[in-house]
Amino acid sequence: MKYNIAIVEDDHSCKDTIKSYLDKFSIEHHIQFTIFSYEDGDEITSEYEAKYDIIFLDIEMKRQDGMQTAQKIREFDKEVIIIFITNMAQYAISGYSVGALSFLLKPVPYFAFSQELSKSIDRLKNRQQKSILISSDKGVIKINSAEIMFIESFGHELVIHTIKETFSKRGTIKRMEEELSDLSFYRCNNGYIVNLSYVSGVQNDEAIVGKHKLKISRSRKKQFMEALTQYIGGLL
Repeated sequence: MKYNIAIVEDDHSCKDTIKSYLDKFSIEHHIQFTIFSYEDGDEITSEYEAKYDIIFLDIEMKRQDGMQTAQKIREFDKEVIIIFITNMAQYAISGYSVGALSFLLKPVPYFAFSQELSKSIDRLKNRQQKSILISSDKGVIKINSAEIMFIESFGHELVIHTIKETFSKRGTIKRMEEELSDLSFYRCNNGYIVNLSYVSGVQNDEAIVGKHKLKISRSRKKQFMEALTQYIGGLL
């Protein structure tokens, strides 16, 4: 397994320590890391890419502090695990408002670091969702598959309908179907992939998904109903 790790830290000594800890943990646990390094919060949030699994984030930085940085990251990425690094424990309490998993006090001992990293990796392994990357005028946004109600196809343009809003993405519905094949998504016709967890009923060859009624094609109806039955059966 390979994970993308970002270190946002203006203290070079602390940054070097974290990197050495990641190397040590990698050898001990046979896990690969790709490490991205930033000097200040504004560096990672400028044209932010939602490609990281874990971010080690210093709270006290000169240009943009850790709290401001975390708030901006959360605009694009609800899923990335944020671990604060700080000299002062009282700052860590504020971390809950931006969904920080935990915090590490400087100087960071290896045992505490390895405990937090192990907990973070377990959390990543246990997630039963995938993340879809969407390009927008603000940058690249990460969407949790659990928030997607259905995906609509218009040629090579996909419209992704989530609980709160709608996004557009270039791609084919066949490729998206393959990407989501191990989750609770199923095609009800050539133009729609439906998240079965949002199907509240079937009426007159239409799947009821929230406020939407999506046509179930004749050729796919049997398989779709079987998939829906199996999904519901797994919840009971």
